[in-house]
Amino acid sequence: MTATSTTPARTAPKFPWVGLIALASATFLSVTSEMIPTGLLPDMSASLGVSEAQVGLLVTVFAFTVVVTSTPLTALTRRWPRHGLLIGILVVLGVSNALTAIAPDYGFVVGSRILGGVAHGMFWSIVGAYAGHLVPKDQIGRAVSITLGGGTLAFVFGVPLGTFAGHLFGWRLSFAILAALMMVGALVIWKLLPAVERDSDGARRTRRDRTVPRPRDRTVPAVIMVCAIAAVTMVGHYAFYTFVVPFLTGPMGVPSGNVGALLFLYGIAGAGGLLLAGSVLGPRPQLGLILALAVTGVAVAALALVAGQIVAALIAFLLWGLAFGALPPLLQTRMLHTSSPAFRDTASALYTTSFNIGIGGGALVGALIFDLGGLMLLPWCYVGLLVVSIVLVLLVPRLSRA
Repeated sequence: MTATSTTPARTAPKFPWVGLIALASATFLSVTSEMIPTGLLPDMSASLGVSEAQVGLLVTVFAFTVVVTSTPLTALTRRWPRHGLLIGILVVLGVSNALTAIAPDYGFVVGSRILGGVAHGMFWSIVGAYAGHLVPKDQIGRAVSITLGGGTLAFVFGVPLGTFAGHLFGWRLSFAILAALMMVGALVIWKLLPAVERDSDGARRTRRDRTVPRPRDRTVPAVIMVCAIAAVTMVGHYAFYTFVVPFLTGPMGVPSGNVGALLFLYGIAGAGGLLLAGSVLGPRPQLGLILALAVTGVAVAALALVAGQIVAALIAFLLWGLAFGALPPLLQTRMLHTSSPAFRDTASALYTTSFNIGIGGGALVGALIFDLGGLMLLPWCYVGLLVVSIVLVLLVPRLSRA
């Protein structure tokens, strides 16, 4: 940048592709670490001498550790440099997976997963806000979609590949490989991710400005509303999706051998929704969020109504995957647009907490409804909660103006 330029036009900053891809790679590893026990249930159960249900609880332990620890730890580390903190988080995730790989018994595995949950919660409290700090406000949707794309790829490739390796060579090797990849990821973040500067007034200010008193942040109520929308939406989604395999093999009549391929196609459709969120819907997250919620509701309702008609049901199933794939990046983009730059890290921690409450709470709600009312009530519960979410989304601009 030169001081002698005579033109008033300013060159737009170069889009930080390298840094965002580094963040996406870290997201891929973090989500794979969270979900990989789901693919290794039989192997871990037989090796550790516990039931498959107890191994499944490892995901619940992981999620609720995130809920309990992410917000207070984000507050405690709010003055720490984000770049170094991300590197440290990946190292801790690597240690967690290494401990799981050498665990002598189930209790040791639970402890290692709790350690991983602490790091995972911190990761999600930082990563969305970090992406937002790298770009101007009008590019936040694109940046968040690229970053969250790593999570989508974890479901499409990371967990299936980890499961395949675990079945072939043993589940411990899968965790050991993941631990090594975490260390590589920490090195990638160190080398390729630009550091960001944050303070009470914005994302990039000088250190002398940090002596200015911090006023009360007026974006907090609107941020809390977006977090509530995320929680309600995820409760509905995971209430149904937790039992999607019985739905596919039962009302839809899909052969059990084809379920894996169908879930893979669902993941691919979700990746398409992620691309839509970053390219078409991201610049207008309020409108995009309403559209994605509405289309998700229509698709799930259609799936419930035509479950016995396989072609129509498959179309509805893939439309559900497409629409839902756009929701997580749009929710996070809406949250970052709503929050002031000073509140983004704390807002991301609250968002992470609400999202994981939705995951754990949705599975619990789904189990209760399944036991009391049957499988076919689950999609209608989902649709009802999506209607609640749309109403809450319509209230966000009013809170933001206030």
